[in-house]
Amino acid sequence: MMVAVIIENPIRGSYIERPNRFTVAVHVDGERRLAHLRDPGRLRELLIPGNDIILRKAPPGNRKTEFDVIALRRGDEWVLVNSGFHSDLAAIIMESSTVDEFQGFRIEKREYSFGRSRIDFLLASEDERMLVEVKGCTLVRRDLALFPDAPTERGRRHIEELEHALSEGYRSSVLFLVFGKGARFFSPNHEMDPEFSSALKRAHEAGVNVIAHTMATDLNGSVLVYPLRRIPVLWPDESP
Repeated sequence: MMVAVIIENPIRGSYIERPNRFTVAVHVDGERRLAHLRDPGRLRELLIPGNDIILRKAPPGNRKTEFDVIALRRGDEWVLVNSGFHSDLAAIIMESSTVDEFQGFRIEKREYSFGRSRIDFLLASEDERMLVEVKGCTLVRRDLALFPDAPTERGRRHIEELEHALSEGYRSSVLFLVFGKGARFFSPNHEMDPEFSSALKRAHEAGVNVIAHTMATDLNGSVLVYPLRRIPVLWPDESP
């Protein structure tokens, strides 16, 4: 039985423009509306005027945007761009017994404070603890997934925290959720952010697990997002 995150009551629209980093203008039922975009990346291959977009009505409250962005179309698939669902998707993978590095561990705490950061998960086994940071990857070129699609000082700091945690007796992992069915490999995007790429390589060599797992997003009345398969990690000096 497939385990998925289910997002009810999706609303279809089309993308117009991005007035600022976290706001997009969309057409819904022929009218221009504003929607909140949680992904701070550039998303250039997705934010194309006229592109199909999936939204969800925003909860009541004092905000300027009427909708939340859920996903955008890329070719014949939908790409989740709402990081609010990353934690639940990562939990499905970690609890599925399909990734060797997570075998024997259970989720102890979400949003765990460590150093100067809040790490997404603290896992525990009978005699060990593991920190897990989760990153969403939407940039896929042919069969290669790349992260990040914009420079990320925050992301680099998280990786450095994971490496430091090793010296304090933790095990550490970074889990990349790759939103692209056709991705066969994952690589840090050295051209976009060489500092992040170098930090990830150093952390990997020090013992931090670097895990990439593809995800699928389907629209069938509701939006279903679910794990597909783990893919190999390629470093910038390697080739498939």
